[in-house]
Amino acid sequence: ADAERLLHRGEVVGVWPEGFKGIGKPYSERYKLQRFGRGGFVEIAMKAGVPIIPIAVVGSEEAMPIIAKINPLAKALNLPYVPITPQMLALGPLGLVAPLPAKFRLRVLDPIHFDVPADQERYSKSKVMDAADDIRQRIQDQLFDMIRTRRSVWKG
Repeated sequence: ADAERLLHRGEVVGVWPEGFKGIGKPYSERYKLQRFGRGGFVEIAMKAGVPIIPIAVVGSEEAMPIIAKINPLAKALNLPYVPITPQMLALGPLGLVAPLPAKFRLRVLDPIHFDVPADQERYSKSKVMDAADDIRQRIQDQLFDMIRTRRSVWKG
């Protein structure tokens, strides 16, 4: 509801459609995008009549790599996960706020417009999911290209 309200007012809204699955991936899964949920971000954009502008980001998954998770503690604290990072091994809990140095690169992709009327009560779930999968694949392709062409984690 907040995103719809902001978009109708002409504001820009950022979403991370991987959600906690994206930021909670182990280091071995870095830059392999997870499923984009149920496509709610696409449906909101359709309803507001605005395009989605995908952005691929490289660097973030080296800045705070997860090497393990403490699932029993996460369950006890009602959290999606409790990570163990190399920084935490060296600095203890302070490691949660001490990212490793990494060069971040962002690539803004072409806007994706939807040819559906705005403000409909409902949108085709298959059309929403197809659009979400297409956006995920576009970003994934760019991530692979960016990783393939970068010189190093620290220099970009």
